[in-house]
Amino acid sequence: MDDDALQAWVERISLESFGLPFRHRATFNRRLRSTGGRYFLKTHNIEINPKQLEQFGPEETAKIIKHELCHYHLHLMNRGYRHRDRDFMELLVKVGGSRYCRHLPGSRPRVTKPPRYMLKCVSCGTEYLRKRRMDPRRYACGNCGGKLRLFMPCQLI
Repeated sequence: MDDDALQAWVERISLESFGLPFRHRATFNRRLRSTGGRYFLKTHNIEINPKQLEQFGPEETAKIIKHELCHYHLHLMNRGYRHRDRDFMELLVKVGGSRYCRHLPGSRPRVTKPPRYMLKCVSCGTEYLRKRRMDPRRYACGNCGGKLRLFMPCQLI
């Protein structure tokens, strides 16, 4: 499937599911890795990950297109187009779009690093674990307001 076929597909889904025309561009973007598609607020264009179509078929890709069209139509109507907005969630359920896209094989979720530093309150003993080093003189304990002391990674054991 090429970009022209995708454009026609998105226009058809927009008319069938939303009853509104899609008047901007829809294209494939092979560089997308962790997402099925995206909507651009400034240009109102939509990009779709072609790997989703290849891996999971047209049904899952249609759900991704509906998701992006929810952003598109709600944004143009000046209504809540963000993921957390009630308007977005209600419209997504109504048209049958997917909330999340399926994970592609080979793409892995972000791995979080364990904390390397510990700050400990001198007064009450509250411990704060941190991944990045920070200056304890610039902060105070959230419980009692006491001074903090920094412990290095080798002192955590």
